[in-house]
Amino acid sequence: MPFVKVQKNKAYFKRYQVKYRRRREGKTDYYARKRLVVQAKNKYNSPKYRLVVRFTNRDIVCQIVYAKLQGDFVLAAAYSHELPRYGIKGGLTNWSAAYATGLLLARRVLTKLGLADKYEGVTEPDGTVQETEANEEGPRPFKAFLDVGVARTSTGARVFGALKGASDGGLYVPHSGSRFPGYDIESKANDDELLRNYIFGVHVAEYMEYLEEEDEERYKKQFATFLKEGITSDKIEDMYTEAHEAIREDPTPKPSQKKKQQNTHVAHRTKRLTKEERDARIAEKKAAFDAEMEE
Repeated sequence: MPFVKVQKNKAYFKRYQVKYRRRREGKTDYYARKRLVVQAKNKYNSPKYRLVVRFTNRDIVCQIVYAKLQGDFVLAAAYSHELPRYGIKGGLTNWSAAYATGLLLARRVLTKLGLADKYEGVTEPDGTVQETEANEEGPRPFKAFLDVGVARTSTGARVFGALKGASDGGLYVPHSGSRFPGYDIESKANDDELLRNYIFGVHVAEYMEYLEEEDEERYKKQFATFLKEGITSDKIEDMYTEAHEAIREDPTPKPSQKKKQQNTHVAHRTKRLTKEERDARIAEKKAAFDAEMEE
C-alpha cells in the first residue's frame, strides 16, 4: 500500500477549536471569570461583586458588577469622560485619571448604599498601601474583587490605578502592593513617594517640563488640551488635588443633556379593500385601458 499523507482538514481543526466564542475573540477569560463569579452555596444567593476596569482609546470604564443566571448586572459605573466636570481637563486615560475614576466610582457606590459617612477612605493619599478595615460599630465595608478582563497585569499598569482609587475611596478591594509603580521585587517594598507622584500626576508634569525643553513642537502637540485650558506643568498637581476634593463633595452622576431624537417616521397601513371595492377597481382599470386602446 502506498504512503498516504494525512491532511489536517476541517474536521481535524474543529475538534481542537476553542469552545467559547468570546474566548476565541480574546474578549473574556473564562478561567478567571468563573472564579470571580461563582459564589459559595452557604452565601444563600448573595451577590458577589466585581470591580470591573476596562480601557478604550479615549475612555476608562469602572463598574461594580454582579452576576445572575440572566447575566451581569451593573450596580454603579463611573467613566473618565466625567472627569472634566471635576476639573481634570485632559489626559483622561493616564494613570492619574484611572485613580480619579476609581475614586469616583467608590464614592458613588458608597453614597448610593448610604455608607459614604462611615467609610471615607483615604482623604489625603500619601502613596502607602492600605486596605479598608471594618468599623467596630457600623456595617462591614463594601467588598469587591478586581476584574481586569484580558488586560496585562504588569507592574505599574493603569488598571491598578483604578484599584488604588477605589480602595482609597472606601471600598474593600483585596490586594497587595506588588503591582503598584515603584515596587521593588528584591526588597519586597513599595516606593510610597513614587506612588503618590503617580496619583497626583507629578510624572506627567515632569514629562511636560522635559518635552518643553527638548522638543517644543511635540510638547505643543501632545499637551494641546492642557495648554488650551491654561494648565502648565506647575499646575498639574493642584488640578488633581482639587479634583479629588470635588469628587468627594458630589460624586452623584449627572444626567446627560442629550435630547432624544423624535421618531418622525409614521407608518401608514393601508386599509384592506372589500370584494366590491376590488371589483370596482378592476372594472375602472379595464375601462381606462379600453379607452386608451381606442385612442
